[in-house]
Amino acid sequence: MGVQFGSFDSICQTAALVICPLVGPDQGIEPSCYSRNVEISGTLIFQPSTCFVHIVAIIMTAIMIFHIRSKYTAVGRKEIIMFFYLYAIIELLAIFLDSGIIPTSNVSYPWFAAVYTGLIAATYCCLLINGFVGFQFAEDGTPLSLWFLRISCFVVFGVSFFVAIATFKAFAGFSFAKPIGLWIIYILWPLICTVIYIISQFILVFRTLEDRWPIGDLVFGTAFFTIAQVILFAFSVTICDAIKHYIDGLFFFTLCMLLAVMMVYKYWDSITREDLEFSVGSKATVWEVKDPLLAGAGADYSEEDTISNYNGGAPASLVGGVSGQQLYQGGGRGYPTGY
Repeated sequence: MGVQFGSFDSICQTAALVICPLVGPDQGIEPSCYSRNVEISGTLIFQPSTCFVHIVAIIMTAIMIFHIRSKYTAVGRKEIIMFFYLYAIIELLAIFLDSGIIPTSNVSYPWFAAVYTGLIAATYCCLLINGFVGFQFAEDGTPLSLWFLRISCFVVFGVSFFVAIATFKAFAGFSFAKPIGLWIIYILWPLICTVIYIISQFILVFRTLEDRWPIGDLVFGTAFFTIAQVILFAFSVTICDAIKHYIDGLFFFTLCMLLAVMMVYKYWDSITREDLEFSVGSKATVWEVKDPLLAGAGADYSEEDTISNYNGGAPASLVGGVSGQQLYQGGGRGYPTGY
């Protein structure tokens, strides 16, 4: 059975998503195959391999944020860094939700799952807006650009959070049996944002950049994102059965999404250049000595002084047209006569 609009039945039977225990029947939708659990200090940890990828993702995101912050004058630096902050928060929250540290039976689980859903929607919104920063509709780094980004992400987060918790709790006209609004936010919205971002960046590269190497980063990022979706929604059960439940499609999905996010960083880094006049570099400045008094013996400065009085040129004149010789060859107290 393929993916149906507004239904998580086939999706959750294939992939163990965070929201699957909260939609469909009263007991949620259980995947056909999922990875084995491990017991640590009497606590069952679900998806241990996926949790390991989440930890790696947080570390890699911290490294990327550090490098972005070091590019003080790069275009869109403050805008793109917000995307990576949101992604890091998502990965941190996913550790607790995927692993079962916050049990699905706990009363707080729906609220954390709603926050998780809102953060995903806000992150894709942030990526979408960052796709238009390079077109300079508003100058990057200005309050207009930053607050538009922040307010947009906050609004998307708020709307997505409300739709998610209303669906989980079945109020305000929403129902976990027919989660159409949640399906649009969780499945359709990320796809729309990603497609628009990719198309806008191809237009940006072809219209404004002479270098074509960033196209490779876009292609690899698109490939990783596509592979992640295909593995999760089409081959998760096949992988899980083939590897004896040690890992499932969620592991490869999380890994490919990390690689896709790294390609977003690599692409941004390849199209931005620092303004060297204001950047802080680690290389020492090389100074060239031009003063004859500081230069070594035998230095040739014949090209520098050819018309001054020092080399036989015309006498230099002061204000009023009086030269030094005229000034000190007159009578009286050294002033020229006639004044």
